Amino acid sequence: MKSNKGFTLIELIMVTIILGILAAVAVPRYMGAVSNAEEASEEATIAALRSAVENYATQKFLETGRYSYPANPFNYIEVDGFVGTLTQDGDRYIMNDGEWGIIEWATDDVGIIHQRRDDNQYLWSYSYADMTDLDADDRGANVGLYPENPGSSYDDPGEWLNFNNGRRIIGSNDVQSGGSGF
Repeated sequence: MKSNKGFTLIELIMVTIILGILAAVAVPRYMGAVSNAEEASEEATIAALRSAVENYATQKFLETGRYSYPANPFNYIEVDGFVGTLTQDGDRYIMNDGEWGIIEWATDDVGIIHQRRDDNQYLWSYSYADMTDLDADDRGANVGLYPENPGSSYDDPGEWLNFNNGRRIIGSNDVQSGGSGF
């Protein structure tokens, strides 16, 4: 009596097809979950930076009677992956995945940049310049927000040209995908 053990060719092909279908469904869902988790972490970091800047301003008001913002908000909160001031290479900044950095545009205006694991870089504006006409208020614009009490030259948000709130930076070698900041 002969015993045939093993799978037939048809059975192996069917199993391969089923595994392929499962992988085709699971991989995009997994990548979307990773992207959503990274975006949520990014939002939490920006919220923490905003809170640290406001706490600094309140402390300055209690000490000196004047609100002001710090030059570098990363000095007042610990952020994993903060690398300091960045240098530019074309339209992009030199960073590794998961890193945060700061760029200086003008004397009192800076940008905060984060590079996601998909190599997209996102930008938020920040200004510690006095953008108000109020006597005791020397605040600028918090991380990714318009000035809180804008002065005459900042009354119209359209006049503040460097405003960014999670804007994706597109590099010269980049192919634009559907991703966006928050």
